[in-house]
Amino acid sequence: MNSVELVGFTAGVFVASSLLPQVLKSWRSKSTRDISIAWSAINLIGQALWLTYGTLISSSSLIVMSGITFLMTLSIVYLKLKFG
Repeated sequence: MNSVELVGFTAGVFVASSLLPQVLKSWRSKSTRDISIAWSAINLIGQALWLTYGTLISSSSLIVMSGITFLMTLSIVYLKLKFG
């Protein structure tokens, strides 16, 4: 792995892990009242586009980490729709 991909993976870990506390809090409390559905939808679209971009330029760090972040954001959207 080259240093550029290492920076990409490191950045991705921080971005993806930033969503983990919110997912866990929402799951445990069964409340997503303070989460904006608009923010969630915009973030989900952005992550899908990053994933597409990563695929187009064949960047494994961007593909993997955007995929993980996409799933985390999708979890937040699911919880928002389930718990309102």
